[in-house]
Amino acid sequence: MSDHEHGPQAGRGGMNMPTGDSRTAGGAAASGSDGGHGAHGNMARGGMVSPVTRPQLFAVSFATVLALAAAVIYCTFQANLSLSARDVGGAVMPPGMIATYDTPAQAMREMAAVDPRLVGYTAPPDARGDQPLEPRVENGVKVFDLDVSVIKWNILPDLQVMAYAFNRQVPGPRIRITEGDRVRINVTNHLPEPTTVHWHGLIVPNAMDGPAEITQEPIRPGATYVYEFPVLQHGTYFYHSHREPDRQQALGMYGALIIDPKDPRTGPAYDLEYTIQLQEWLYRQGYTYPAMMMEGALPDYFTINGKAYPVTDTIPMKAGQKLLLRFIGSHHNFIHPMHVHGGPFTVVAKDGSPLAKSAQYEKDTINIGPGERYDVIWPAREPGKWLIHCHMPHHTTNNNVEVKGGGGLTMIIHVAP
Repeated sequence: MSDHEHGPQAGRGGMNMPTGDSRTAGGAAASGSDGGHGAHGNMARGGMVSPVTRPQLFAVSFATVLALAAAVIYCTFQANLSLSARDVGGAVMPPGMIATYDTPAQAMREMAAVDPRLVGYTAPPDARGDQPLEPRVENGVKVFDLDVSVIKWNILPDLQVMAYAFNRQVPGPRIRITEGDRVRINVTNHLPEPTTVHWHGLIVPNAMDGPAEITQEPIRPGATYVYEFPVLQHGTYFYHSHREPDRQQALGMYGALIIDPKDPRTGPAYDLEYTIQLQEWLYRQGYTYPAMMMEGALPDYFTINGKAYPVTDTIPMKAGQKLLLRFIGSHHNFIHPMHVHGGPFTVVAKDGSPLAKSAQYEKDTINIGPGERYDVIWPAREPGKWLIHCHMPHHTTNNNVEVKGGGGLTMIIHVAP
């Protein structure tokens, strides 16, 4: 045959051969001329796959089912597949949190991020917490109104957390009363969950103490509970949530409660005072979580009165003045060794109880544990900028970063000549 005759034969055989090579094309045509057998050979050489046999199909299907079954069995030992998104409330867990298959749904809800859809108020970036709350007087009773809700709160100019806040501020407003008063505190709950309030360290009737489901039924969302009691002590105290406090208090539900003595001459002399409330925060990827002493839930930000340095307050003083510092352990994770530069201070009261003159002592660093309170007197000996800060270095950073010489639990006493 001529080359001209072989070209079309190669095309019909389905071979993808270069048309310029007449000898190769001719060879393909010659093989293809051998009836069906030749055509089958051409198809094999052309890359066509042989039909799948039933045994092969069965083997692959069986292996797939076996792998899926193994995956399901493995997952049952890693996560509780009986829980649904409804059970855990659509919880967003902290990155890195260790949650085993037997972690209860309630625990997940407590550790979960604040739902941004629940925020009802955004505080101005420069808003301050611990603002004095003025009472009204009804039949000789001092009446205070507290409400708690979910807000956005700036702990730094460029960092906004979602918080559970009394009266739209973190910490909650400062309640200042006098020994011998009778007080009534109306607490209205605008949270998406029940709550209560405990008056930490106060002598009160048992029904007014605040532990949820022990001395009272929790305050349901939208409801108001009235606490009323006589004031029998004086000193530094505070109030905080007592239902799931590992979540609610960690997210901002606390405030100072200062009780002045009936006799103003009681106690040590000082020129000015400042209250320090400590807190720890966990903020990651736009979500705010309750900081906890658990793997994956450790805090990365720290605040004094709701702000992290460098936007913590600066205390102005003059040399020779005496400053009363009221340290409140409103946090609930670490013990914070709080140090004051510029010389030692005198510890004059502990947990609200004044120390006798003979029992007072000097220190320059004092460990503030959760729930503890210390009153100390610091004299301004020399002009300059003197620091108050936690002596755990990580706690004086913002997400492990120093800004303007510090961060977190740091503030300045500015002493003028």
